[in-house]
Amino acid sequence: MLYLRALRNNEAFYAELADGRIKRLAGPPYEGAVYTGEEYDPAEVKLLPPCEPTKIVAVGLNYAKHAAEMKEKLIGSPVLFMKAPTSLIAHGETIVWPAASQRVDYEAELAVVIGKKCKGVSPEEASNYIFGYTALNDVTARDLQKADGQWTRAKSFDTFCPVGPYIDTAYNPAGRRVQSVVDGVIKQSGNTDDMLFSPAELVSFISECMTLLPGDIIATGTPEGIGPLRRGGVVEIRIDGLETLRNSVE
Repeated sequence: MLYLRALRNNEAFYAELADGRIKRLAGPPYEGAVYTGEEYDPAEVKLLPPCEPTKIVAVGLNYAKHAAEMKEKLIGSPVLFMKAPTSLIAHGETIVWPAASQRVDYEAELAVVIGKKCKGVSPEEASNYIFGYTALNDVTARDLQKADGQWTRAKSFDTFCPVGPYIDTAYNPAGRRVQSVVDGVIKQSGNTDDMLFSPAELVSFISECMTLLPGDIIATGTPEGIGPLRRGGVVEIRIDGLETLRNSVE
């Protein structure tokens, strides 16, 4: 199933996309979808980020070739950082270039959306807590990341976390191509099989130190090929089997 959030007549709501229709839900779908009976044409609504996370937990250096291009050493366990939930934007919205930065980069990532409260689970149990998957762009002020020596500010500007357009609950993340396409040119092209830590392993590892809640997002890392965006450009995150995430830059 494909779930989303949308805005219509200034009302935000969750919905399912099925048979080309937006089928409105009475609330979040994590514990079971309850339909209101209202349906809309997709042209009648504005897409919102598909979930409302209490936190966005991102994973650095989860592809060995990306670690090499960043000249970072692998440490044998996932490297975690946070992106502010206020950095979220939806498919079709605009990434705003902050005045503080001279270089803003794209990073194509597969994102996990948590479906129920999760604490201290094993990798074997983790799939029971994953609601679904979507595309994410871990937009980064690269010059500020280098200047700060840590990643929070560079990763958390408003609009720096495009996500969506939908959450796919039937998605199998194995063997999927992950690409970024900037102004029509493929810049990154990796494969989820090259992850050092699988989505299930990441859920388990993260849940050891913090409780994950329904709607929380885990960004699973980016393959090699990162590079700069440009003002006036368009960036797409293409992941095999998921809908393309597309955003402009200003």
